[in-house]
Amino acid sequence: MLEIGSGTGQHAVWIGQQIPTVTWQTSDRCENHSAIQQWVAESNLTNVYPPIALDVAIDPLPNSQFDMIFSSNTAHIMAWQDVEKMFQLVSNRLNTGGYFCLYGPMQYDGIIEHASNRAFNQKLKSDCPHRAIRDVNELNQLATNGNMQWVEDNAMPANNRLLVWLKS
Repeated sequence: MLEIGSGTGQHAVWIGQQIPTVTWQTSDRCENHSAIQQWVAESNLTNVYPPIALDVAIDPLPNSQFDMIFSSNTAHIMAWQDVEKMFQLVSNRLNTGGYFCLYGPMQYDGIIEHASNRAFNQKLKSDCPHRAIRDVNELNQLATNGNMQWVEDNAMPANNRLLVWLKS
């Protein structure tokens, strides 16, 4: 599994502890590597790897193929063209029959259901105009263009969603 945007590394370590059969490759921008390296080192897990440099705006994905790619709380802080690039990169590196899982706040048909997410979306845009809670239909179109089929939409804590696509 490749995680795009590992942040602190805590997702990788937690899942690595829960599912020791999953090999987890962390990645992020270089400025976030020290936190990830600390989480990975302190965990002493052999199935969670130190981060590789990956900024979807400028870096290619590694030459490896993956059975699963996961990204959490990234699409709403990326510029739309970088979200598009992330989906293209995922499509190129995800094995047939593999899954792409995207976690975070979402909107549907231009509607943000929860007041807390509407306020968060306004804050995102005021902090940086290219940031926004993304529309599931637009994300699904990117996945479809990348030969991925939408298979799940899961409600998660704090008004987040976990979207899952299957590479066909």
